[in-house]
Amino acid sequence: MNSFEKEYLSIIIGQFKHFKERAEKGIHQLSEDELHWKPSEESNNIAIIIKHLSGNMHSRW
Repeated sequence: MNSFEKEYLSIIIGQFKHFKERAEKGIHQLSEDELHWKPSEESNNIAIIIKHLSGNMHSRW
């Protein structure tokens, strides 16, 4: 891996860690009820959306 590739990979990993940290901080501000609240029966709650995002990321990376 050349220096450009190493630097790019380092930047991308840093961004993923940053977004993960922000998401975790946001989630910790919610109660259990707020995580599972949904505006209507057809909607997904925050917990389900997070589960879907996690599954999608695991399958791609």
